[in-house]
Amino acid sequence: MNEEISYKEALDELNSIVQKIESDEIDMDELSNIVKRALFLVNLCKSKLKKTEDELQSMFNELNS
Repeated sequence: MNEEISYKEALDELNSIVQKIESDEIDMDELSNIVKRALFLVNLCKSKLKKTEDELQSMFNELNS
């Protein structure tokens, strides 16, 4: 799964997945694929947050040098 998804798009899709699971809209045959997709999206969000944190930390370090 090598696709360009923004943080907001990933978060929106995760929210949609959670709503589907909570409302029992997902067929058991589909559940495994949905959970795999959710895991991919969670890891993507974590990666984007870490990258942003590192960039901000670098900027703050430059200001304090």
